[in-house]
Amino acid sequence: MLVNLNDILSKARKGRYAVGAFNTSNLEITQAILRAAEDLRSPVIAATSEKAIRYAGIENISQMVIGMAKRTKIPVVLHLDHGKSYELCRECIRHGYTSVMIDASNLEFKENVELTKKVVRYARKRGVSVEAEIGRLAGIEDDLEVKESQAMYTDPDEARRFAEDTGCDALAVAIGTSHGAYKFKGKPKLRIDILKEIAGLVKTPLVLHGASGVKSRWINYVNRYGGNMEHARGVPDALIHQAVENGITKINTDTDLRIAFTAGVREYLTNHPSDFDPRKITAQARKRITDVVLDRIEVFGSGNKA
Repeated sequence: MLVNLNDILSKARKGRYAVGAFNTSNLEITQAILRAAEDLRSPVIAATSEKAIRYAGIENISQMVIGMAKRTKIPVVLHLDHGKSYELCRECIRHGYTSVMIDASNLEFKENVELTKKVVRYARKRGVSVEAEIGRLAGIEDDLEVKESQAMYTDPDEARRFAEDTGCDALAVAIGTSHGAYKFKGKPKLRIDILKEIAGLVKTPLVLHGASGVKSRWINYVNRYGGNMEHARGVPDALIHQAVENGITKINTDTDLRIAFTAGVREYLTNHPSDFDPRKITAQARKRITDVVLDRIEVFGSGNKA
């Protein structure tokens, strides 16, 4: 069933667990996300980036997720990830998205507030939730690229003022994660102290982006079958647990799914060099993605919360 963020994140905050937002751009990824969530009876967020929308077409990708969500009993949010404009947020809402993210974190504080408020006014009249962001994560994800020198931790007092001024339904914060598969050069570390302070000041559910695990067993599948992803590192489960314990209620995962898809395709083609049936090839990719989503749901603690 289709819901918005307000239907699931307030429960997550009270229950001290997080709901996974998993990025999709095609049929097999969407199937894997929903199958894993159904198996573990977890609420789930199917997210699409601007680039995914351009790749699949907004009509195609929205109707695919909506159709599948309506046939399941678990709560499913169709969410725009890192929307950069009011116009795109409005277009997604018109196509049935139940949640949108307006990411104006590259703007000055006042401009970020004003653009977020504009999206909130439009979305709220239509029963759609709005996520916003304050602070900036380093790394690359689709059209989003932030250099390490441009990254900024979220200021707790600014987060409080931003949440109060905009009335957003979820707030993404920057505490040391980054987009992509190469997140830490040294020992993995998150600023849990900043998160604790934000959570004490902000009533709005908090979101963690750039939080893929990039686990060695998934990377090993890629490398074993001809890939080259040496030195890839993600956020350890222990740090995810700390983040959830201290106020994070929504966690985004994209890189892990891309790694799993690539691993599945490489594995199948290596083991079946004469096969050219795309359904068999992508079925193995779907299986690997399902395994990853099951893992992430377990780590986030949202199983049996649907």
